[in-house]
Amino acid sequence: MRTDFPHTRRRWHRAGSAVAATAALVLAGLGTAAHADAASSTKVTWAATPCATPKKADELACDSLRVTGGTTAFQKAQRARGVTPRAADAATPTGYGPSDLQSAYGLTSASANNGSGQTIAIVDAYDDPNAAADLATYRSYYGLPACTVANGCFKKVSQTGSTTSLPTADSGWAEEISLDLDMVSAIAPNAKILLVEAKSATMANLGKAVNEAVTLGAKFVSNSYGGSESSSDTSYDSSYFNHPGVAITVSAGDGGYGAEYPAASRYVTSVGGTALSTSSNSRGWTESVWNTSSTEGTGSGCSAYDTKPTWQTDTGCTKRMIADVSAVADPATGVSVYDSYGVTAGWYTFGGTSASSPIIAAVYALAGTPGASDYPAQYPYKHTSSLNDVTSGSNGSCSTTYFCTATSGYDGPTGWGTPKGVGAFTS
Repeated sequence: MRTDFPHTRRRWHRAGSAVAATAALVLAGLGTAAHADAASSTKVTWAATPCATPKKADELACDSLRVTGGTTAFQKAQRARGVTPRAADAATPTGYGPSDLQSAYGLTSASANNGSGQTIAIVDAYDDPNAAADLATYRSYYGLPACTVANGCFKKVSQTGSTTSLPTADSGWAEEISLDLDMVSAIAPNAKILLVEAKSATMANLGKAVNEAVTLGAKFVSNSYGGSESSSDTSYDSSYFNHPGVAITVSAGDGGYGAEYPAASRYVTSVGGTALSTSSNSRGWTESVWNTSSTEGTGSGCSAYDTKPTWQTDTGCTKRMIADVSAVADPATGVSVYDSYGVTAGWYTFGGTSASSPIIAAVYALAGTPGASDYPAQYPYKHTSSLNDVTSGSNGSCSTTYFCTATSGYDGPTGWGTPKGVGAFTS
């Protein structure tokens, strides 16, 4: 029986009157949140991408936010090196790039040498007509190997596998797609990328896209979307996410403390979000729970419906606990993305657990093909010493402390922690 009841999130949008009141501003592309920075008077502002406000009541939300102004953590690091930061004007990157992320997560060697022959699938809704071109620009800028349709590295299909009969184009989901493709590229530049586009953002269509990704051979599938839980989730589990031998990652959500689906599926790796900054410590980086406000930050919580997987042994939640692991998601410490569909073509900084899910999927790919009968979500639980334990911050208020507050060892917002090499992501 469930022992704690966090706030819920509607299947179609975040809960909270403040979010509802600013929906028009979000759709207009204006900043709806600000992150105070003690080292600078300049605050980072951002807006939820349009796909965070689904078009229909039964659609799920993407979990991404785009920076609209201020000085990001990447820019502050540049300034510390004597480089004058540029404004968030789309002319040049203002977020972390591949070398930053690889350094932060101990992946520099693995990213250079691993991943060949692996296929990482990205599942999103609707079509991004510029996906291939934007991906090529990102990879070229950062000196990554070309990943194109022509060389067989990149493939875009519908939820039925068609390369020609694609869904309707959507600029909001195109931003999400660019973020996902670029994060996979940043972490696993030698892997192939399969983009599977669902015809809408319903669980049924996104689920069919997950199944198609597996049918087409992907052993790693990232999903950067979610919504509130429902009694249908256990049937979705069996229909769409029960794929032994496949590492399926899912964003934990951007609405702060509260369980979401499909992050709550017992068959997936649920990925929480952190704030990532450079540090003078031996690692060179430091992380805390991403939390901006009571209605914005990484998701976490105790599922109301999903059975607890056998490898989860925390005692406060009798059902599935979110999350398993985590990676950078705070927009103020966000990642660099190139996008051109429906926006001024150029560089943008993104955050949200939409960034952390594809990062973790790519780390799985660097670690190697999962065992054929394995559920790779259990791997981090076997290798907790191969993760950076995040021990500071919270994403809300809860009666069971570790559900929403970072602590030594396992906690809801960050799981067992963030990658420290690939050791936690193999059997």
